This record gives sequence, structure tokens and C-alpha cells, in this order.
Amino acid sequence: MQARLALQTAMLAQRGSLVLWLPVMLACGVGLYFALPVEPPPWQLLLAALAGVLLLALARRLTEVAAPLAIGLALVAFGLALAGARAHWVAAPVLEFRYYGPIQGRIVGIDRAASDVPRITLDQVVLADVAASRTPALVRLSLQGDQPWLQPIPGTVVILTGHLTPPNGPSEPGAFDFRRLAWFERLGAVGYSTNPVLTLMPAPHGPALWLSRLRTTLSGQIQARIAGDPGGYAAAVMTGDRSGVSSPATQAMRDSNLYHLVSISGMHMGMLVAVIFALVRGGVALMPWAALRVSSKKAAALVALPVAAFYLALAGRDVATERAFVMVAVMLVAILLDRQALTLRSVAIAAMIVLILRPESLINAGFQMSFAAVVALVATFQIVAKLPRFSHWAAKMALQAGLVVVSSLVAGMATAPFAAAQFNRIAHYGLMANLLAVPAMGFLVMPGAVALAILAPLGLDGPVVWVVALGARWILWVAGWVAGMQGAVSAVISPPAAVLPLITLGGLIVVLWQGRARWVGLALPLVALALWLTTARPALLVADSGALAGVMTPLGRALTKPSGDGYTATNWLLNDGEMVDQQTAAGRAALADGLRRWRFDLGGFAVLQVSGETALAALQGCDGADILIANVVAGARPCLVLDLQRLRQTGAVAGVLGPRGLELVTAAQLSGQRLWSPDPPGPLRLPSAPPAQVAQARIAVP
Repeated sequence: MQARLALQTAMLAQRGSLVLWLPVMLACGVGLYFALPVEPPPWQLLLAALAGVLLLALARRLTEVAAPLAIGLALVAFGLALAGARAHWVAAPVLEFRYYGPIQGRIVGIDRAASDVPRITLDQVVLADVAASRTPALVRLSLQGDQPWLQPIPGTVVILTGHLTPPNGPSEPGAFDFRRLAWFERLGAVGYSTNPVLTLMPAPHGPALWLSRLRTTLSGQIQARIAGDPGGYAAAVMTGDRSGVSSPATQAMRDSNLYHLVSISGMHMGMLVAVIFALVRGGVALMPWAALRVSSKKAAALVALPVAAFYLALAGRDVATERAFVMVAVMLVAILLDRQALTLRSVAIAAMIVLILRPESLINAGFQMSFAAVVALVATFQIVAKLPRFSHWAAKMALQAGLVVVSSLVAGMATAPFAAAQFNRIAHYGLMANLLAVPAMGFLVMPGAVALAILAPLGLDGPVVWVVALGARWILWVAGWVAGMQGAVSAVISPPAAVLPLITLGGLIVVLWQGRARWVGLALPLVALALWLTTARPALLVADSGALAGVMTPLGRALTKPSGDGYTATNWLLNDGEMVDQQTAAGRAALADGLRRWRFDLGGFAVLQVSGETALAALQGCDGADILIANVVAGARPCLVLDLQRLRQTGAVAGVLGPRGLELVTAAQLSGQRLWSPDPPGPLRLPSAPPAQVAQARIAVP
């Protein structure tokens, strides 16, 4: 009876704030869908939606305590059904094999690959000897080699010869699955070309893709006026085209925790709207006849809303930009309806809209970090609003300066766990970098962008271009200076899957729950931290190409080769919490015997990796190994064979040393049977089970 009374008292205390939990429960349903090991059939998704409807109907007949619980469960069911429906809605063909040959398509996207080469995205794809029903809706190609004759204008139909493969799976079991991201982007193949790209049909002048062409044109004009990375940065901020920012500059922005200034997000959208809002409101105030008849706030909101919508369309409707627009639009509509613009309710409404439109954004780092920052900032400023007001100008100035520092600190602390978990990096001087760079963004770059749009048609944009260039150069200089400091960035080990949900739930309880019980939420991040700190990394990792293996030693992970499979090697080392290059990791143990063979002993099992047909042909059976790894097809042999053929089915393989000895886990097993991943094969079985008394791998060179 006492427990029931306590529950009733606690629930009644949440009156007025339970609406803030609606997006949380919807997100729980979306997260449940992505956590499922097997894709639910459509009838189960329909059943979940019907269950949600019944729960909502039942909630009207329940008590004040039980009704919110029923509504919460209904939203969980809706979230599950919504995410599943979205996954089926975006379904498109995925390339089922490696392809080399002619490729025809229309350019719909232009950016820059991680290797710092241009990259194009094509639709209306035509592949030789591939039926239209099996041809991907979108393909993405990195263009290697200079092609000065190519003008990659959206709408241009091109033809080239290139390599295409299905989207890659995780670099190791349980890691980020690019196939899932590609599925929701309808990206059916990725690849590269070293051959010339020829224009088959120039971009038409009609309305199709005119915004994309406008983006490309504006980006080119900006980069022509501002040379180098500053021009690329200014173009990225104004148009969303990040292809002009070089790889070193991008890395410096990441290492200094300033990359959020490159990707159009809530800060850019908020700054743009703030500039437009201030200009319109100030203009109305300068006209007495208008100021007496028109609400300057509502007039400013009415002008700022379509400007923000155009900025969204110009930037290409990227997920982060779309999310930022929704949040800004909710705040502007609140002003039009005479409601407070920046509240947790506004944030909750924005989160609901984003999750309904793109439920897959829940597992996107940008969604997690932006909403974590916004929730923390709004909660903080609600506390600041209750502080006593100061009348002296010096006290007001000091308060404003303090708020800048506090907001940067709060946003940094709120996003730090997500950045560390998603990117395995901690930027130690991020607060200092943001304090130095963000003012230039707010007072030079974004106001300059607005002035540029107004003055450029009049030919009066010269001074404005100088101002924008000054702000861009300063931001990039700060990024390079901070990133170059000793100890500016460090790597952290990848956490278990439960860590981020625990941290998120704990933070939400502290911020949203009413009453002293909210402080119970502080225990959940502590549990998550304990899980994180006790995480054990796999003793063995095998790339899905079979060309790279990594074994954990007392010195760290030793890799079997100093170059090749660089993306996989970098991710392994970062997931280990190390910031060393592949060559250094390969030098930790002399695994090679001079014949392109690598041998090591792991938990009592002899492991042998061979590279190439010649090295494989020189083997007698498995040459005494229990596990044979090969980057070619090895055929049947008297041991466990992880060759190219099997690894294409299983994906990357991890070997874990536990109480039962060495256990092998495949990426396909952990990915499950989902729309974006093939049916997983059976588990890998070792030939025998020797006693497991080895905590670290022993490196043995013949």
C-alpha cells in the first residue's frame, strides 16, 4: 500500500512535465527496432501499431497514475512500428557482387572522400549486364586522379568505367555498420574510378535539381573569391558543400572539437535566424508608424521562417540540417503563437517531429549530440533565468561573458560522452577552441553570409567577402593551433552497447523528472562509466578481406602488415583506445616469417595468416595451424579456414579469450538478419578446445 501511494504521489508530481517524456518513449520504440536481432515481418509491425492504438484508447479509462504508463507503452509500440515502416519504405536494390565495368548515371551529390579526393553520387544508374530491378538507386564513387575537364554540376549525366562493391559491413563485430546507414540513404553501392569521367549529357536548365545547381554555383563563386581552405569553409557554412575543405583542415577541426562549425547544424541555423530576426525587428523599430501597428517579434519570425526553410533546401536537406530547421521552426512558431520560444517543450516537439520524419536519426551521432547539447543548455538557462538581475552595466557585461563560458562548458560536457563513444576521441582543449572560434562565427561569418546575399546582386560585396574570409581564416587558424598542441586529443576504448543508453537515461531523469528522485539518475552514468572502464577488447581481429589480422599483445594490438586495409586498421586501433598509426602497430611484433606468412599463438591455438596465392600454394594443408586466415580462396583444409570466400559471408571476425577459452564471433552474427544485412551463416567452430589459461596472446615466430 505504501509503495502504491509513493508511486501515485510521484506520478502526480509530474503533472505538466510528462509531455517531455513523449519523445523519450517514442525513441525507446525506435531503439528497440534497431536492437532486434531479426527483422520483424510487416504483420508484426502492424500488430505493434494496433497495440499502440489500443493502449491509447485504454488510457482514457485509466487513472491519472496508470494512464501515462499506457501512453508511454503506446509510444514505444508506435516507435517500433514507425522505424520498421521507414526501413521498408526506403528499400532499394543493393548490389550483390563486386562490379567492374561501365557506369552511367546522373550526378546528384558532390563531396569529398576521407582520402581527400572528389566524390560524386549518381542516380538513374545504368550498369552493364545488370537488370534494372537489381541496379542500385544511388551509387557513390571516389574519383582518383586529376580530371580538369570535368565540371561535376548536379543534373549532369556522366559515363565512366569503375569499381563498385556493396556497402561495407562493420570493420569488426559490433562496430558501426555502414550498410545500415547506406540502406536508409538508399545507397546501393560504393566504389572508385581511376578512369576519365565523361559527360554524356549536360545538366538541363529546367527546374529539376535547380537548388543543387545553385548550391554548386554559389560554392564555386565563394571559393573563387576566397582561396584555399577558408573559401572551402565559407562555402560549407553558406551552402552545405563541404567538398572544398581539405582533409588536414577537416582533421584539425575534429581534433579541436570545432567540426560542428563545418557541418550545418543547429548553431548555423540558429545564428542565421538570429541575424535575420535582429535585422527585421530593428528595421520595424526604426519605422515609428510600423512599430505602433505591427508586432516586431512576429514580423521577424514570419521573415526568418522562410529564410530558414530556403537555407535548409539550399544545404541539401542533410539530416543534421533538417533537424536544425525543425528545432528553429518550432521556436519561431512558438513566437507567432505568443509562447516562450526556448523551452524543454519546444525541444520535445522538435524531437518528436524529427523521429517521426526520420526515425533512423536516433542512432546518428549528430542527433544524439545536438539534442544532448540543446537539452542541457535549455535546462541550464532555465536555472540562470531565476538568478537576480543586475542593473549596473559592468555586472551585465560580466554576466553575458560568463554565460558564453558556461554555455560552451555545458554543451561540451553534454556531448562529450557521445563524441567519445561514437568517434573514440576526446578533444581536451575543445572548450578553449570554442571560446575562441564561436564568436567569429557569430559576429563575422554568419552576419557576413546574410550581408553577402543582400549586397552581392548590387555588386557591393567586396568588404563583406573580406569580413567572411577574416572569420573563416581565424576559425581555421584556431583549429590548427589547438589541434597541434601536445595532448590536444586522445583516443578512448569503444564502450559496450549499453553505455550510451544508460548515460542518456540518467541525464534525462535528472533534467526531466520532478522531485528529489531525479538525483537517482546520477547513478546510471556511474554504472555506464564502470562498464566502460572494464571493457575488454578482442584478442584477435580478422578483416573481412582476410588480408589483415590484429592480435592483442602487452604492447597493444600488433597488426600483420604496415599498410593496406588502412580504414579497418585505423578503426581497430581507435576502438582499442590507441592513437598510433598502422606502421607502428605492425612493428610491435615480428609476425612475418619472410614468406608472406604470419604466425602467432592465441589461447593455445596456432593461428596462421597467409597473403597471396603463392604463399598459400606453399602450404602443406594448414602447416600445423588450427586457424588459417587467407586473403584468397583456400578451399577445404584440415583446420578452421577463414579465407576470402568465407569472410565475405561472415564479415569481420573477432576472437575473445574468456573462461571457456577462445571464442570466435562474426560481424554477421552480431548484425543479425536485417533488411540491410544478409542472412548470417552458422557460428564458427574451432577444431578443438585446449585449456584456456592464456590472458594475452603469445607471439611466436618460427
